[in-house]
Amino acid sequence: MNDRKHHVIKMAHQLFIEKGFQATSIQDILDYSGISKGTFYNYFSSKNELLMALFKKIYKQLEQDRNELLVGQDHADINIFAQQMELNLKTNRTNKLITLFEEVIFSNDPDLNQFIKRGHLMMLRWLYQRFLDIFGEEKQPYLLDAAIMFLGILQHQLKYNALAHGGNTDYRRIVRYSVKRIVKIVEEVAASGEQLLQPAIMEQWLPDNSNSRQALQRKIHHATLQLKKDSNHHVQQAKYNELLDFLQDELLHTKHPRKFLIGSTLSALESGKHGLNKDHLQQLKMLIADYYKVLEETQEQ
Repeated sequence: MNDRKHHVIKMAHQLFIEKGFQATSIQDILDYSGISKGTFYNYFSSKNELLMALFKKIYKQLEQDRNELLVGQDHADINIFAQQMELNLKTNRTNKLITLFEEVIFSNDPDLNQFIKRGHLMMLRWLYQRFLDIFGEEKQPYLLDAAIMFLGILQHQLKYNALAHGGNTDYRRIVRYSVKRIVKIVEEVAASGEQLLQPAIMEQWLPDNSNSRQALQRKIHHATLQLKKDSNHHVQQAKYNELLDFLQDELLHTKHPRKFLIGSTLSALESGKHGLNKDHLQQLKMLIADYYKVLEETQEQ
């Protein structure tokens, strides 16, 4: 995104916060950002498209910030997840997203409502994937239900705590409370074997999931975990794990993964004496190749 387009989005965001989305006209945005009508329409076909560009910008930064919290950390550490959820809430509060969402809902604009709906589903998918990291594959059938319940607990606690305490709402305490509750719920539901929704339904809700950057990151993460299991009790286990940790950090937590370093790391894994499972290593290499294709396509857009 060029600097001028970024400036227009920033100025429009300030107006949306001060005046409200519906009350802000395109002329207001032109005057406040100091651009011509022709320049505006060169960037955006409408005010709605500008708002969607704003949401995308915020979501992209949020995803990057959440991933940075995972760098060098155990993905199963529930305290890291709690920090990510606190970051979500702080991002919503700083950018006044709840107010903007409410305006969109009441506007009854089909494109904006569809965009917001998709954003909610992407958040749900992210929660489900993080729960897989935390609770493990054996509880996978129950984790979409758990993600939905967690959102319900968190959102209603936020709503009624805000009603009770106004601007003094303790987000950290609410997040930690909700996280503790969902840990118990997952254990209880898994023990009972009860399930409402199959996680596979997310493929219908978000049909492009299998080709997305996030989905490939997820597969790469699990492929490296499998290779770590392969190296258990191997004489070079510590070395293999160090190389695999480097691959994960480089691919999952950097904006521009360095191909030459990834290539040399894969070569080191392949050349190890009594190397890792060749099929699993080949699977990882194919996932990395697919991941680079997605990155290139994203950069071209």
